[in-house]
This record gives sequence, structure tokens and C-alpha cells, in this order.
Amino acid sequence: MTDIGDSIPPVPLTLPDGSSISAADYAGKAWVLYFYPKDDTSGCTKEAQEFSAEMAAFEAAGVSVLGVSKDPPKKHQKFIEKYDLTVPLASDAETDGLAEAMGVWIEKSMYGKKYMGMDRSTFLVGKDGKVVRVWRKVKVAGHVAEVLAAARSL
Repeated sequence: MTDIGDSIPPVPLTLPDGSSISAADYAGKAWVLYFYPKDDTSGCTKEAQEFSAEMAAFEAAGVSVLGVSKDPPKKHQKFIEKYDLTVPLASDAETDGLAEAMGVWIEKSMYGKKYMGMDRSTFLVGKDGKVVRVWRKVKVAGHVAEVLAAARSL
């Protein structure tokens, strides 16, 4: 499980245009990596909209943002277009992908049924490539503002 002081594993993710991105692409830059369960659901939509609304503020703080879910790239593209999102999104569809490597692909339970799902989690990474702040089991309300405040303090 990735924690403060750790590096983000350089596992490749797929962007909506089919190109790849990984932690290595952020070398020397501060960035936010946030994991969310599913495109086009209420909480995930609100979180993506709030990150999109604050993209200029993150950029002014010198911090990039990347959202990640297990959804395929084509679904990300539809999600982006439907809500005019500006936050970059990437797909982690691999069985042994980044979510597993970081400990955010977890067993969940709903109505007594167990299943694997994404733990809504956010990681703030410093310019040295080390995680400086971790939020797990994120509640969407107020989260982006809290992440932005932490990003500004880097």
C-alpha cells in the first residue's frame, strides 16, 4: 500500500486518445493522482467536475492532476465530453495495474455482497517523486479544496 514517502510505481496507464502515461512522465513535477470508482456516477462526476473547475488553480500552484479509474479509454472520452471536463483521465484496466500496486483496488461490500472495487483515494506527489500526502476513503464534499490547499503549500 503506497504511503507518504513512497514513489508512485511507473505502471503505464492509457489516456482517452490511446497513448500511455505513467509516473515517469511527471518526473521533476508536483502532481495529484486521484483514483475514483466509475465514470458517470454521481460522486465521481462531482469529483471530476470540481477538479476540472480548479485546474487553473492547480496549474498556478505548479501542480498537475490525473484522475484514474478502471473504465476503458472510450468511456473516459464520453465522460469528458458529456461534462466538459478539463481534468485529464486515464484508464487502469490491467489486472495487475497501478491501482493494485498502490493498494487502492480493494474488496468492498454492498448489501452483503463482496466485490472488488476502487477505493476513492488521492495522492499528492512532490517534485522529488515522493508522496507527500494521502487521502483514503475520500468523501467528495470539500475534498478538491483540501487537496488544492495542500498543493499550494508545496
